[in-house]
Formats: sequence, C-alpha cells, structure tokens
Amino acid sequence: MHAMQYRITLPADYDMKIIRHRVESKGPLLDDFPGLGLKAYGIRKRGVDGSPVNAYAPFYLWSAPDAMNRFLWGPGFRGIVQDFGRPVVEHWQGLAFHRGPAASTAPRTAVRHTTPVPAAADPATAVDGAVEELRRRASADGLHSAALGIDARGWELVRFTLWAGSAPSDEPGDRYQVLHLSAPGLAALPEGRRW
Repeated sequence: MHAMQYRITLPADYDMKIIRHRVESKGPLLDDFPGLGLKAYGIRKRGVDGSPVNAYAPFYLWSAPDAMNRFLWGPGFRGIVQDFGRPVVEHWQGLAFHRGPAASTAPRTAVRHTTPVPAAADPATAVDGAVEELRRRASADGLHSAALGIDARGWELVRFTLWAGSAPSDEPGDRYQVLHLSAPGLAALPEGRRW
C-alpha cells in the first residue's frame, strides 16, 4: 500500500464552486480505476475548521505501485498540471490500514496528521507505537477508515482518517471536507500492519 497526496493552495478569493464542479464532473472517473484503494477528494476553505487557506488536496491509498504510476503519468494528473501547475506530490510507504464502524457510510470529513520521528528515537519503536495508536483509533464512532504511512527520507509519519460526519474535536491535524470518495479497491485493502 502507498499513500499519496498533493495539496494545491488557491487564492484567498478563489471561488471554491469551481473545485466543487470539477470534483462533481471528474471525480467519478476514478470510481473504477484498477489498483486504487481509495481517493478522498478533499478541500479546505479559508476560515473554516481553522484553515488559513483555500485548498484542493486529494488523498490516495494505492494497492499497487503501477496503478499510482498509471495515474501520475496519465491523463488524470496531466489535467491537474494543465489547470493548476505541477504540485509537489507527497507519498508515504503504507504501514497500516483499518476500516472503522462507519466504513459503509460515505465520508464527509478527512483529517491529516503528521508527526516527525525524532532523530534520537528508535524508528521501529516509533512506528510500532503509531501502528498501535491507529488500531486503537479504528474503533471510534463515526470513523470510516484510517491509514498510516511513513516518509523514511524525512522520517515523518502521516495518519489520515476519514469520518462519516465531523471529526472529533480532539482529533489533531488539518481538516478537509470530503466532496467525493472513489473507492474501487477499498474492500481489497488489507487491514492491520503491512509487514
């Protein structure tokens, strides 16, 4: 499993209806994309849920690296580049995934939380602790699903959670409204830790 996200910051006065229309018209195109576990079409609106910016920031879980490559080098991502310029594509090696009690409900909120692994910390211990924390969170009411990944280049953990309604107030991280979920391979994403 691979996790991926690009975040496109938009002007403060940007009409977010443009992004909503884009997702409404193009989102379903990935509803049957082979090798895609899920894509959450997330947006942030300046002044909502503490967001300082307007942003379009989809998050992906890929079950196959070749599928991620087909997307990045194919017409889907090419359209992003043509319309917004080439964004930085963040990606993380998948560490764990869990479905929550609300997995059969369309998610409305996503939260991205990143944590550095301190230089003095044993990486294996840090990862084990984060995997266990994800497992504990997986039973939270309203949780659709939760994923954990790591960027070993920068030693950063990312936890991405999807919620059927609003995320709990004590859930740390950047909050996104989910406009659409493409999840052709959600059922095939293996649960638990990935080694």
